[in-house]
Amino acid sequence: MSATGFHELEGAPPKAMNARIEGDLMEVSMGPQHPSTHGVFRMNVALDGEVVRKLKPVFGYLHRNHEKIGENTSYLGSMPYTDRLDYFCSMTNNWAYALSVEKLAGIEVPERAEYLRVILAELTRLQNHVSLLGFLLSDMGAWGTPLMYAFREREKILDLFESLSGSRMMCDYMRFGGCRVDAGPDWFARAQKIIDAFPRFLDEFEELIVSNEILIARTQNVGKLSAELAINAGITGPMLRASGVNYDLRKVDGYGIYPRFKFRIPLGDHGDCYDRLMLRALEMRESLGILNQAMKEIPAGPIMNPKVKVRAFKPPIGEAYGRIEGPKGELGFYLISDGGASPYRYRVRPPSFINLTVLEDLCLGHTVADVMVILGSVDIVMGEVDR
Repeated sequence: MSATGFHELEGAPPKAMNARIEGDLMEVSMGPQHPSTHGVFRMNVALDGEVVRKLKPVFGYLHRNHEKIGENTSYLGSMPYTDRLDYFCSMTNNWAYALSVEKLAGIEVPERAEYLRVILAELTRLQNHVSLLGFLLSDMGAWGTPLMYAFREREKILDLFESLSGSRMMCDYMRFGGCRVDAGPDWFARAQKIIDAFPRFLDEFEELIVSNEILIARTQNVGKLSAELAINAGITGPMLRASGVNYDLRKVDGYGIYPRFKFRIPLGDHGDCYDRLMLRALEMRESLGILNQAMKEIPAGPIMNPKVKVRAFKPPIGEAYGRIEGPKGELGFYLISDGGASPYRYRVRPPSFINLTVLEDLCLGHTVADVMVILGSVDIVMGEVDR
């Protein structure tokens, strides 16, 4: 098929590739049903043999009109909708939205609730990253065992979420000024048991990653992202740090009570798929350190600010942007209040969507088989890509 018919993929390739592109290219539509695309996502790819010369991401299949719904419902009524953004990480979705509303209305959060939020956010980071490890190895062809091992650990954390919030994935747990329900001693004992056992799983999984020749060959020097491009494209989260950029909102903004905890920010050297994979493993170890500190220091006390009337909530006129370091990157909510019961403007800054914008840059010059590995290393959820 002629490249002249591929109008959607206009754009000059690197000069080194010009000679190879003068001939005909084959146009391939990957998705939206492809099993490795992590949702209803499509890629239009122009191939020279098996080598990618152009790539255009196509999304919108899962669009739910999230932001317009947020402008036509109450502030509290939007909280369960946030669960459906990154549906792997509802707890952190809740926190980012609650933080935005709290900034808008000047609401303070009790100490115990702040600790609970950190604990649940880091548990969310664990179950998100461990899922990424399993999915990425599946994308390479290691179907079955790695994913089942990863999901075994994820299930333990989802059981904790269910016992606390009543739901495994759509938790609807945070509230403006605190949390919906408190955790009891039994819950903390179960959580501590999971935290204590998690390093053994990480040791086994890291040994598999580091010593596996096939995995190394499929990931090292594949899908390299330079620090300059990452910064210019607005990339955040593990993708940015894998390229060597020391930027983590838990340190930069110090939101919640993160400044109280000691933890380091792991960084990559090459920005390739291998660095992005290993960075998630290293971040899980730091999350375990934060969790151990928070579990020891959590104080007694209320979990909700008694002055907040969530059901008759009308913040003052103004605007606010609240953001957190979600498992996939910066998740932010921009809200404008006109003094009514619903936001005048409700806008989401989703990390999956922003991080996906450099997919073509990562894939150019690689083979079709590499494309699925590169996409898997980005770690997207279509619920927040489309919204």
